[in-house]
Amino acid sequence: MSDVIKGLYEVIENRKENPQEGSYTCYLFEKGTDKILKKVGEEAAEVIIAAKNGEKVDTVNEICDLTYHVLVLMAQEGISVEDVSAVLEERRKKIGNLKKFHKTDRNS
Repeated sequence: MSDVIKGLYEVIENRKENPQEGSYTCYLFEKGTDKILKKVGEEAAEVIIAAKNGEKVDTVNEICDLTYHVLVLMAQEGISVEDVSAVLEERRKKIGNLKKFHKTDRNS
C-alpha cells in the first residue's frame, strides 16, 4: 500500500496508544466501535452521493474521509495495513481469472 496510507495508519495507531486531548481520532477511539462504524457508514453514503452528483473534487474528498475512517476501524479491530495488503495482493493475482456465466433454462 502507499506510503501515505501507511503513514496515516501509523499516526492513527499512535493516537490510540498515546491519546491527545482535542484529537478527533482519540475521540473516535474513546467512543468505540459503534461510533467508528457509524462514521464509516456516513462517509460511504457521502462518497455515493458525491459520485452520483458527478463532482470529482467532492468525490475525492469523500473518499479520503472514508479511507481515514476505515483506517481508524482497522486500528480499532487490530487489522494492519499489511493484513489488507496481503489479501489485496492475492486478489490481484486473480485478475483475468473470469468466472464462467451459467446458462439458465428459462423454460423449466
